[in-house]
Amino acid sequence: MRIKRGQTKRQKHKKVLKAAKGYRLSYSKLYRRATEALLHAGQYSFAHRRKRAGQFRRQWIQRINAGLQPHDVKYSKFINSLSSNKIELNRKMLADLALNHADVFAEVVKAVK
Repeated sequence: MRIKRGQTKRQKHKKVLKAAKGYRLSYSKLYRRATEALLHAGQYSFAHRRKRAGQFRRQWIQRINAGLQPHDVKYSKFINSLSSNKIELNRKMLADLALNHADVFAEVVKAVK
């Protein structure tokens, strides 16, 4: 007795096409193109998850640097004097202070100077 898999196949195709929704051109319409696109998307998301941490670090450094400009302090000198004064604030916290709590950030800069 042969096995008919019309329903199974249709469910599988619908699942793939739903996941590929929003892709351009035939990548969201044709099953074969959609499966290829999903495979590549998965590889990119895995690889770029690793890169995200570095991107955040760059963003924090830019925010700290922008917060330091009114105080006429260079970023590298600021970070160096933080460690020499044994102030243990990481870049994430410093960036948050520079962005949301400018007065507290100014106190930290004054303590470092």
